Amino acid sequence: MNRRTPLAFDTLYIGGGTPSVLTPEAIGELIETAWKYFSITSDAEITLEINPGTVTFENLFEYRKMGVNRVNIGVQSFDDDNLRFLSRIHSARDARLSVEWARRAGFDNIGLDLIFGLPGQDKMNWLYDLRRAGSLEPEHLSCYMLTCESGTPLARDVKTGRIRWAAEGMILDLFNMAIDFLTARSFLHYEVSNFARIGGPHHEPRTSRHNLKYWTFAPYIGLGPSAHSFIEPERYWNHRSLATYLRQIEDGRSAMAEKESLTKAQITIEAIYLGLRTTWGINLAEFQAQTGINFANAFSRSIAELESQGMIEINEGHCVLTRKGLLFTDSIASMFICHEMGG
Repeated sequence: MNRRTPLAFDTLYIGGGTPSVLTPEAIGELIETAWKYFSITSDAEITLEINPGTVTFENLFEYRKMGVNRVNIGVQSFDDDNLRFLSRIHSARDARLSVEWARRAGFDNIGLDLIFGLPGQDKMNWLYDLRRAGSLEPEHLSCYMLTCESGTPLARDVKTGRIRWAAEGMILDLFNMAIDFLTARSFLHYEVSNFARIGGPHHEPRTSRHNLKYWTFAPYIGLGPSAHSFIEPERYWNHRSLATYLRQIEDGRSAMAEKESLTKAQITIEAIYLGLRTTWGINLAEFQAQTGINFANAFSRSIAELESQGMIEINEGHCVLTRKGLLFTDSIASMFICHEMGG
């Protein structure tokens, strides 16, 4: 690999799978190797994904010494019944201890993941999770809606009626509860599922610097099996099979599986999907500069229909989804594309 790369990186994200099963020494070696081969800024945000039940205070302390300065902890829930439903290996106590240990280990940038919309989940159960998370004072909180992917055991149980999926109205209520609860506690809702605590010396929100890149067309490089990379207009991804990935590298060949150069139409589609996920929406001037399309004119039919449903607003040069609309981001983006672009 070329020692010098043309890009400078200000984030390093160690995630996917369960990297917290690795020893601090292994994590340190990954970070050291990244610094060796890439131009990384001195103030880089270096995140490690943590799964409760796989870490100790001692390991968290050592991860901090190795250069990790942000941890994202996959709590999912502080309710043991919910965790059993999600087939998590950790308990609610493990989740709480992981956060407390991370703080004691010196981390001042902690993110937590929660899941809502579980079958049978009511408002009180979700409020319990929000309160427990809030009491730990994380800098960042992600609230993901449970999804049912085709071919999974969950999908089969839902199809057979063994599990009754949460009603759309309840999911909307839970989503609104999260927004109300967190914004009242100095969190900025900056992306569909993400909230950043507002604080620090300049009262700046503690957004995930790394995740923001995915929503703003910033270039990134992914390392490891299945990892994707993007340097506009090209996207490429590595072999999914670990055996194939390792064999390619051991043979001195690229681990890349495929590569594509995005067309103007693909860039337009992605600008719609990504822009609508953020709470500042699509910047109309930037969209036109990037795609050559006047958004308000080209998508006037879809905009009018969605405005009448209370799903979308045009404000100060931005096309922004309302709270109601944010819950249906993907289907709304598809609507724009199908109605106006023949997708």
